[in-house]
Amino acid sequence: MNKSINFLNLVALAIIISSCTPKLTSIEDKADEEVSMRYKILKDVSYGSHEEQVMDIYLSKDAKSLRPKNFTIVFLHGGGYYVSDKSKEERYIEPYLKKGLNVVNMNYRLKQGISPATEDLKNALNFLYSQNATYKLDLGHVILTGFSAGAHIASNVGTSQNNSENPFELNSNIRIAGVINFGGIVDGLDVVEKIFVDHEVEIMRTIGNAFFPAINGYTPNETISIYEPITYFDRDDPPLFLWHGGKDDQIPPATFEKFVRLLNKDKQKNIVIFNPEAEHSPTNEVLEDSYHKIFVFLDNL
Repeated sequence: MNKSINFLNLVALAIIISSCTPKLTSIEDKADEEVSMRYKILKDVSYGSHEEQVMDIYLSKDAKSLRPKNFTIVFLHGGGYYVSDKSKEERYIEPYLKKGLNVVNMNYRLKQGISPATEDLKNALNFLYSQNATYKLDLGHVILTGFSAGAHIASNVGTSQNNSENPFELNSNIRIAGVINFGGIVDGLDVVEKIFVDHEVEIMRTIGNAFFPAINGYTPNETISIYEPITYFDRDDPPLFLWHGGKDDQIPPATFEKFVRLLNKDKQKNIVIFNPEAEHSPTNEVLEDSYHKIFVFLDNL
């Protein structure tokens, strides 16, 4: 019985990690020379005192020529706020690098809960502003994006900035121009928490209990709502691009329905891509198609 549970643990962890692992070869293996020619690449830049508070900054030599669409892309990886790393999901930043955009690929604190992970996006952005004499990024046109847990964090910070009770306040000179969410929680965090906490596989339960580690049992609604983008959503939010799959067993499609209805009230501004056959992580083919739509989305900002 113990051997069976251990096997299930390994399978579950493999599924989570595989959903965060690039299906393409990494930038270093595939296009290092091209990227190096077009970019100044700063690896593992610290934006805090914790060892996981680091980011890779890709400074484009062509960025100025892209004005007024000189976006700064800030990407956060997935992994349930518990596993993975910025190097595991480079397929999500490769299309932006091909366009010559400035890109920040960041890590955040793991295994400490949703709150510190979300705080780290705020910390990273404010750090970039404080050091922008060095980096010269356009922080008036920031695009927050991520996959899964990272997309949840990006959406929380992006939708909350114009809220009077914003818990993730950025320097007033930083402007979020858009949010791109691949399969991240937007509503129903309590539903997702229960899926993990009640899961038959131990590692899944461990991840679920680590969402809010200081709380025993299910997290109260007053805490849950602070970390749901739908709490902050209004018509003055930045434009939002949302992709989600109909066969996602980690973040059920039903948890997106109310938020999607809100987005669809302004289809000129927001884009929703629902793939009924897709699981939690998009395939390379789906991702390629999505990026064609993403660049239309960015062109319209």
